[in-house]
Amino acid sequence: MELKQLFKASAIATALVLAGCGGDINISEGDIDNSVTNNNGGDTGGDTGGDTGGDTGSDDTAPGESSTFLSGEVSDAFGQDVEVRVLTGRLTADDADDQGVITLTNDTVWALEGPVFIGNDKADSVTLAIEEGTIIFGRTGADYLVVSRDSKIEAEGTASAPIIMTSFNDVVGDEVGAGQWGGVVILGNGTSTKCPQDGSDCALQVEGAEEGAVFGGTDDTDNSGILKYVVVKYAGFEIAPDNELNGITFGGVGSGTEVDYVQVHSNADDGVEFFGGAVNAKHLVLTANQDDSVDWDNGYKGKLQYVYVQHAADNSDANRGIEGDGDGGDGLEFSKPMIANMTVIGNTFDTADADSEGLLLRDQTGANLMNFLITGPEAMGECLEMDTDETVQANLSDGDLTMTYSAIACSEPFNSPEGAVDLEAWFTGQDGNQLIAFEDRANLGLNPDGTLTAESALLTAGGDASTLLDTFFEANTFVGAVGETDWREGWAFGFGGGNIELVQSASGCPSGTTSITPVDGSTTTCEVSGTITSDLTLTEGNFYALSGAVFVGGDKENSATLTVEPGVTVYGASGNDYLVISRDSEINANGTAENPITFTSRDHVVGGLEAGEAGQWGGMIVLGNGESTKCPQDGTSCSLQVEGAQEGAVFGGTDNTDSSGTLRYVRVMHGGFEIAPDNELNGITFGGVGSGTTVEYVQVHKNADDGVEFFGGAVNVKYLTLTGIQDDSVDWDNGYVGKLQFVLVKHAEDNSDANRAIEGDGDGGDGTAFSNPMVANMTIIGNEFDTADADSEGVLLRDQTNAQLYNFVVTGPAGMGECFEADLSDGDTTLLANMDGTNTPQLTFETSVLACAENIKDSGDFSQEDWFTAQAGNSLLDNTATVLNGIYTVDATVATDVSTLDSFFSSVDFIGAVKDADNDWTAGWTVGLE
Repeated sequence: MELKQLFKASAIATALVLAGCGGDINISEGDIDNSVTNNNGGDTGGDTGGDTGGDTGSDDTAPGESSTFLSGEVSDAFGQDVEVRVLTGRLTADDADDQGVITLTNDTVWALEGPVFIGNDKADSVTLAIEEGTIIFGRTGADYLVVSRDSKIEAEGTASAPIIMTSFNDVVGDEVGAGQWGGVVILGNGTSTKCPQDGSDCALQVEGAEEGAVFGGTDDTDNSGILKYVVVKYAGFEIAPDNELNGITFGGVGSGTEVDYVQVHSNADDGVEFFGGAVNAKHLVLTANQDDSVDWDNGYKGKLQYVYVQHAADNSDANRGIEGDGDGGDGLEFSKPMIANMTVIGNTFDTADADSEGLLLRDQTGANLMNFLITGPEAMGECLEMDTDETVQANLSDGDLTMTYSAIACSEPFNSPEGAVDLEAWFTGQDGNQLIAFEDRANLGLNPDGTLTAESALLTAGGDASTLLDTFFEANTFVGAVGETDWREGWAFGFGGGNIELVQSASGCPSGTTSITPVDGSTTTCEVSGTITSDLTLTEGNFYALSGAVFVGGDKENSATLTVEPGVTVYGASGNDYLVISRDSEINANGTAENPITFTSRDHVVGGLEAGEAGQWGGMIVLGNGESTKCPQDGTSCSLQVEGAQEGAVFGGTDNTDSSGTLRYVRVMHGGFEIAPDNELNGITFGGVGSGTTVEYVQVHKNADDGVEFFGGAVNVKYLTLTGIQDDSVDWDNGYVGKLQFVLVKHAEDNSDANRAIEGDGDGGDGTAFSNPMVANMTIIGNEFDTADADSEGVLLRDQTNAQLYNFVVTGPAGMGECFEADLSDGDTTLLANMDGTNTPQLTFETSVLACAENIKDSGDFSQEDWFTAQAGNSLLDNTATVLNGIYTVDATVATDVSTLDSFFSSVDFIGAVKDADNDWTAGWTVGLE
């Protein structure tokens, strides 16, 4: 699956975001088992675009029906396999579990088709539970969600994974705008001024929804569930004049309902509208809405705190921050909410029908308002207006309508019709209010994003609503919605919302992976497949199964970073399963000695270390932009196909300082696979990898081909362990010029397949360039494997290579092959020139010990033994016990302090890879060294 980074994290200014830019959406994986039977149902009807069946990997027990068409559209947009399930009609107990709960999981994207009702009115009641991070979309204005009376919605997101209800365009990355789908309607049993006042039955048709969506009753403590960390975007639709869908409509919703951290963005009608009831809300963000941001009527008497309203920064459609009325039946009852800590920032939108204004309180409403901040640009409409309705005018005088500890800074602060209460006198005559001249509005200390500066006097100008209004309110001292802590950050759109890390869902599988049947019967197991083009983190506590060739990034496009947390195990089940890090992408596998990262075979995961054998899966390939002798030597572009991988896995370039990430405390086990003769997968293949890459504390164990192979480039490695490798443990060619220090090679103790500890060549293009690595402090322990084709040997240097080798210990049992050979038999003049002093620098092999039955194998007329013994500090022995105790060096040869040769190297006073038990860098994280 290919992850397209359609929704990149960005630092877009809030002003631009609020003008209607598309949102960042991340899909998280939920509790889905891909081993279940696929849903092969028929067409969902409507305009879903085709058959819902096919191999969707869907769970037949999930609500709705899987749509092949929409799944394809969304999968194409995200570049990964995403199931879209379509919800239609009424969801009742038949769709719920035994507890009457219908769950929308965050491993699936959910589409609304037409009006989707949760329960019937006061019958067949159920609870709609929505997991954190879930995405729900509508495609037209006729697609909306209705929670019926006596049913509930339990939409409880988190600050890092809000629930997002949005338009299809937003999901697939097309142009977004208000009115692209319907919205959310929640209906309850709360009171309404339009209900019979004698307490008899009441069923009021809510605006915007189809006939039968009714609300009202006598219970203002009714509970319709939870909305927490929910973002509603690009909704609103006019069914008919004066009959519109709001972002969220609350019809008779009671105070037992929890509403906290909710945003409505770019809605074509009101942001939130309260028809009666007494639902309370905290932390509301209402941005770029085209009609009223907050609207109440029908006798609403809930409480709101921390309400942030900002009209679109591009000065497009807007109306009032608040439009409040009572819309009463007999004129005796009126709305009377309490609101504390509200900010309204207008814009310059102005037409004959509507303009950007602050507050308008109309017929039959009262309100107790505290800690308001209302402002905007000079061309904004009035900040405060009261209707001439006799109820409103009476409430202004008798205390049923109050506004205290508030600040207004507008070019037109008030609109006071003739004969009405003088609003300026009314406002300035109440406790704590500040009327600030428009030209002095800079003195507010208001930042463009609606926060207050540290010096703002408004931070301490507020009243204590918890004592002056109601205990529902939190105590604070500031004016406006946002004080010293910006509670919008990280979840609300335009304030970091959407630019969050990929969430980990109930299944434990991160987004970009798919939950499959646990490989060991219990541990969460996640499948990774295809090409990953968005950053992905493999989180600790799971197994991760590679399915086929998994590419991180495309070649120099759609680049991504694969992060692997300490302790993670990644496995493959066959030679076709391998991991490729493409050029310009990175792997950050940063384990620890206590929690190393393991790449291994399925057999090892299921059966333990003893069940793991060489060649049970592919391996790891890291590709970079480093130099290769096979690249054009004039600096033109280079793309060399790497061995072992499918076509298109290419490397090479001109940047030997390139970075491909980090491999630290990483074990690659039981890999290697022969795709074809001379085309094999190594444990780790480094193709043109640069010195900007960090590789240290790495082991390759029981690989069927080479342990590590370097094709050109200049990547450096420290603390490298290679055990039970069946071909060469270290192989270099293509002009590799990196540095290695502390390298331990141990061939299989059971004398099974082995070959050389080092096979180095140049494999050059024109014969003038060659490999020239530096290797220090290497221990090689051979075995007695010996066939006509291969045997256990030490170091073989071949065509077109040079090397600087220091502080080696090469040894093994009597049946081991030669400890050192320079292959001069094929007439390679480059290698001979590197040895006999013709070339500069020379091939150097110093302060090292060979202790084998056959220490050196001569080929050609050049005496390699004379060459070796003539170099500084070298000696020839024939007994392993004289040089090693296990893996620890006991030979007293004075080491070359290689730190004086190159700053990469650590200072040493010993030869070999591991000094002693007190300095054993292999302890605790490697295998196969017992």
